[in-house]
Amino acid sequence: MLKGISPLISPELLATLARMGHGDEIVLADAHFPGESFNARVLRADGLRIPALLDAILPLFVIDTYVPDPLVMMAAVPGDSLDPSVEASYLAPIRKHAPDAPAITRIDRFAFYERTRKAYAVLMTGETAKYGNILLKKGVTPIV
Repeated sequence: MLKGISPLISPELLATLARMGHGDEIVLADAHFPGESFNARVLRADGLRIPALLDAILPLFVIDTYVPDPLVMMAAVPGDSLDPSVEASYLAPIRKHAPDAPAITRIDRFAFYERTRKAYAVLMTGETAKYGNILLKKGVTPIV
């Protein structure tokens, strides 16, 4: 373990976040998402929920401020509905660590799959919320 880094961040996840460049994307996928079907770089965070992972990742990760949609979730398919509490639970850690981040953009399921194919990595989680996937685009990390 390292001081100041959440124990929810595995060594593999920490290395992945560090290797990502600005503009690279990572998908935090729910437990039902077919991550291995869309991306060769899949990490596991089984049993962990996405709000807790966002709270652990976002102190280390700058959200891209140069694009209109650095936070993306899947839109409901026609005839289905979204549970607004899912997005609200994600926005709490996002607003805590990135208060100036734009709103979450919703895109069609197949467009989300295509973004997943191009993403740097997919983090499979234990999230069970329906439409619980979220994509984060990494920004430029400021020099401290």
